[in-house]
Amino acid sequence: MRTSLTVPEELLEEFDDTWQSEGIDSRSRAIRQAMSEYVQRHHALEATDGRVTGAIVTDYDHHAAVDRMYELQHEYDDAIISTSHAHQGDWCLETLFVDGDAARIRELVYRLKNFDGVRRVRTMML
Repeated sequence: MRTSLTVPEELLEEFDDTWQSEGIDSRSRAIRQAMSEYVQRHHALEATDGRVTGAIVTDYDHHAAVDRMYELQHEYDDAIISTSHAHQGDWCLETLFVDGDAARIRELVYRLKNFDGVRRVRTMML
């Protein structure tokens, strides 16, 4: 199936450099692999149930997301037990340590993924 998408030029250039340096045969193959990994992470998060303790790590553009990030942290103060924050220029690296119902933690992860200015959201759960 053919499809098209809009991607920032810098990201596409970085993606192309990456898959080519790994020796992958084509951009299409690299995109299929990236999509497969994304789906696998989603299924793993969805399969988590019961009470969990974990960490959610995100990096984001300070100016684009910091206010919404702090609002969200207050909204989920029942699940966030601690945070750690570091800066590199205009970018922030934020770790949210969480404890609570898996469904509530998933909801937080999905909200973070939908923020403008957020580049990545990764999770590790016990």
